[in-house]
Amino acid sequence: MTDQARDSSAGLPGFFAIVPAGGAGTRLWPLSRQARPKFLLDLTGSGRTLLQQTWDRLLPLAGPAGITVVTGTVHAEAVTGQLPDLSDANLFTEPSPRDSAAAICLAAAVIMQRDPDAVIGSFAADHVIRNAGGFEAAVAEAVAAARDGQIVTLGIEPDHASTAFGYIRVGEPLGLAEAPSACKVERFVEKPDAETATRYLEEGGYRWNAGMFVARADVLLAELERNRPELYAGVMRIAKAWDTDERAATIEEFWPQLEKVAIDYAIAEPAAAAGRVAVVPAALGWDDIGDWASLAALLPGDAALKVVGDAAQVLDVDASGIAVPAGERLVAVLGLKDVVVIDTPSAVLVTTREWAQDVKKVVETLTELGRHDLR
Repeated sequence: MTDQARDSSAGLPGFFAIVPAGGAGTRLWPLSRQARPKFLLDLTGSGRTLLQQTWDRLLPLAGPAGITVVTGTVHAEAVTGQLPDLSDANLFTEPSPRDSAAAICLAAAVIMQRDPDAVIGSFAADHVIRNAGGFEAAVAEAVAAARDGQIVTLGIEPDHASTAFGYIRVGEPLGLAEAPSACKVERFVEKPDAETATRYLEEGGYRWNAGMFVARADVLLAELERNRPELYAGVMRIAKAWDTDERAATIEEFWPQLEKVAIDYAIAEPAAAAGRVAVVPAALGWDDIGDWASLAALLPGDAALKVVGDAAQVLDVDASGIAVPAGERLVAVLGLKDVVVIDTPSAVLVTTREWAQDVKKVVETLTELGRHDLR
């Protein structure tokens, strides 16, 4: 183990957390922008941004030296500003987006060089988890199953028939003493239509796929090599140079060549089809805040019109939904039901919760119009 690997006495021994912090959160426009995406925002009124909340819940499991954040070069300064205890050696910056397989597997490869026996876990920077104790218990089981050679995902207990998430079909228990909840994954299922989602909920045996994976680093990378050999070769070439003076030149040469592919397609789905993926079912109070409607459902309080920010700047008269004031002017909402009103200094969004999933179309239109200043 190199001097850049953490003290194994912190949290779960030999466990390292990877936090992919990317994306623009286009469904939360205009508050979330490319320059300041949702993981850098305090959307829940906790006083901590989503990134900081992710750090807080991983700290007891991995310790400060066991958390790695992978983010774009443009967001590096903001990330370090929000996470002062993040080690410089554990901040990985991407010159351009190459999707989750490249980001997570590069971090896993570097961590494996620093600690060949490492178990890694990938946890998005922009999720909300209200049951911290349940999360810690589920990750501990996932780590135990990962040491047995499994690629493990956390399967979120569904509380409604959502069409916004992919699903996991849970199979037979693995029978592991240290991971009694762990089961085989029969298959991953794409986002269903409403009728299918309702059937999944009624049948039971299905979990939401939150994209949280735990595995021995060597097992994860062997699966990448099996399914995407060219991506594996490029990732390993960069990883080999990461802690040397050759890093910048190697990234410049190899990073643009890496395939853009999500880790679900590159690793999870083919591994599940081959019987190499396990799931730890978990009730976490989880949400990925995928749009304004889901955020409204998460916010505390009984008010029909939920407010993100200064509630004194919103005048509600027989209205419901969600409002975000810019802070410079009063936002009055009169007689509108399930409305979304987002006021910022440079842009205002007015829509309904029914259309919340389609807010990204506004961003796409702005791109087509060349209004990159508003994206």
